Amino acid sequence: MSLFGTDGIRGLANGQVLTAELALDVAVAAAHILVESFDDKSVRPRAIVGQDSRASGEFLEAAVVAGLTSAGVDVYRVGVLPTPAISYLVASTQADLGVMISASHNAMPDNGIKLFARGGGKLDDSIEALIEARIGEPWERPTGRGVGRAIVDESAKEKYIEHLLTSVHTRLDGLTIVVDCANGAASFVAPDALARAGAKVIAISNTPDGWNINDNCGSTYLSNLKAAVVKEGADFGIAHDGDADRCLAVDAQGNEIDGDMIMAILAIGMKASGELKADTVVGTVMSNLGFIRAMESAGIKVETTPVGDRYVLERMLDKDFVLGGEQSGHVIMRKFANTGDGLLTALAISQEVARTKKPLADLASAMVRFPQILINVKGVDKDKLSDSKAIADAVLVAETTLGSSGRVLLRASGTEALVRVMVEAQSDNLATEVATTLADVVRKELSL
Repeated sequence: MSLFGTDGIRGLANGQVLTAELALDVAVAAAHILVESFDDKSVRPRAIVGQDSRASGEFLEAAVVAGLTSAGVDVYRVGVLPTPAISYLVASTQADLGVMISASHNAMPDNGIKLFARGGGKLDDSIEALIEARIGEPWERPTGRGVGRAIVDESAKEKYIEHLLTSVHTRLDGLTIVVDCANGAASFVAPDALARAGAKVIAISNTPDGWNINDNCGSTYLSNLKAAVVKEGADFGIAHDGDADRCLAVDAQGNEIDGDMIMAILAIGMKASGELKADTVVGTVMSNLGFIRAMESAGIKVETTPVGDRYVLERMLDKDFVLGGEQSGHVIMRKFANTGDGLLTALAISQEVARTKKPLADLASAMVRFPQILINVKGVDKDKLSDSKAIADAVLVAETTLGSSGRVLLRASGTEALVRVMVEAQSDNLATEVATTLADVVRKELSL
């Protein structure tokens, strides 16, 4: 089984897999590939290393820095910043590698290692496989002036905020916005960026202590944000996850605005301004059927990819599209970023509200979300999903039942040990019935 999933390496920090030793070994293997790619051996490769607010990030970041510097790479340590900040800094400083220590929206005990290539994009699968294959290989260690240096970059946060503000063409003056920082990396930049763009900002879950990241807060738990928006009489609310590469929202009445609805708002606005290349947006196989129908009504084409913002970006780069994303709130705006950036997304939504002078609820009404049921089936052998005839037959029956007014998707999670069963239908009852039946079949056929 590969170490790398759809979003880097992820698992229980200090558990059986994601240890300080592994972090060091991965860093060394990545450094070897980097050093070998340099024709001029007198120049050392440079890496940007950051982390979210998890306590375990402290020892994992130290291990990564040790691995890279011991293999001859200079490291710029930027501390706790959002994942997209690392991508931006790699690109803007022309660094050779970026490493982010984060498990994104996962619970605090987990952590992860995400790698960024030159230019700020995520590493290709082939490079990740090469890194994994070279872990533990014999090597000649540099000494003396051959070892890398570790430098603390105290200017990184301000550089990133200034970059975010370059996306602001409509001031947010007069808007009151509640932002839930998930007690994560957004805590240090999101309130500041929104305020400097002109909004009155009320920040919640913005006091990370190493243990409270994503703990009943942020984009995976919107109850606090909904209550705060209504209580404060705010125009709307923004929710980030632990590493701030996601953005979800709630309107003034506390109704949820998911990633598909955000994409619909931005796509329609960009089409109207002539900024939407080829009148096309890139989604995934998990994009809600309501999003696809809304785009059709707006004269916008939708291209779909496998789940994962890396695959969305690949399609965008391949065909030069400028907007893409996922229902989970990963939104990529290629004019400003090579990865999902929750803060850029928050600023973009806010500007649409300010520019149109319409409430967020009105903008979101362009899309009617189809009822969607997602069941995570745990305790199964997800690697055998595609080999089961019984499951394939059950999916065929479900699709026949739903017809053209519904959709079925089964997929093995790329980051967790489970199978996701997703069903969309015209009613909650039908979606629940079909999804439950399929989940039972998956549980029976793939049980460990």
